[in-house]
Amino acid sequence: MSDLHAWLAATFGRAPADAASFERALTHGSRSAEDYQRLEFLGDRVLGLVMAEWLFETFPDEPEGQLSKRLNALVTGAVCAEVARELGARDHVRLGKQALSDGAGDSDNVLGDVMEALIGAWYREAGLDAVRGFVRAAWGDRVRRGGKAPQHPKSQLQEWAAAVGRRPPEYTLVERSGPGHAPRFIVRVTIGKLSAEATGGSKQEAETDAAKALLAKVTRG
Repeated sequence: MSDLHAWLAATFGRAPADAASFERALTHGSRSAEDYQRLEFLGDRVLGLVMAEWLFETFPDEPEGQLSKRLNALVTGAVCAEVARELGARDHVRLGKQALSDGAGDSDNVLGDVMEALIGAWYREAGLDAVRGFVRAAWGDRVRRGGKAPQHPKSQLQEWAAAVGRRPPEYTLVERSGPGHAPRFIVRVTIGKLSAEATGGSKQEAETDAAKALLAKVTRG
């Protein structure tokens, strides 16, 4: 048994019948046109369903808004990438030479997409019950970690602005750089004369970090 097949068997509890689907889930577009994107599209939706069901069962007294905050925090690219690293997926990602040299193998964007693609492949292989068990084991105590539903930094910043009578935050893309497989975005958030900038691997990530940075400024007084 190859290292990859042994890893798949250890990760999912048995060797997949269709190993080719999992090989594709681990293949970046820089390596082959037969890449993970279609499986990532499927896995993203499956993960959302499984996570929504899990939260619905775990927090029976919480309203939809609180559950949505929890869901959004648990299915981000950064969390999916963290889970992928813990499972050892990074060692099996297939990248083109340039992407490898650019460090795409440890990119949250790439690893997050790979994690969702693997979920998509496992869903096609074994069905929803098997995916449910896999996700709950892989995400572990993250669902209950932190107690109260987390507030997204952008929502927090908007609420702060409203509370002090300021206009809503405005987000501006300052710069986009880097290759397609490892882009970098610089975003500035502004509220009146207050502003902060942040860099991220996606525009959403940069906006979130910019909101965090401005929140830190305004809450320091």
